[in-house]
Amino acid sequence: MTIASGVVVFVLGWWISFFAVLPIGVRGQFEDGEITPGTEEGAPANPMLLKKAVWATIGGAIITGIAALVVPLLLAD
Repeated sequence: MTIASGVVVFVLGWWISFFAVLPIGVRGQFEDGEITPGTEEGAPANPMLLKKAVWATIGGAIITGIAALVVPLLLAD
């Protein structure tokens, strides 16, 4: 796997992981009872995006590592 394909696999893996962890631990504003004026009451009160970005980075690295191990086996003669 070349560096360019590794970067592509990492970016795709990061986004897949990010969307997978995005709904974890989210509480709506209506659940907390504190609705910010002008926002949807179902909007997250504390989305924890930095924490989820870190987990997505770990997931992307794992997916890239798996791909780096599997791709050469599939392309071997």
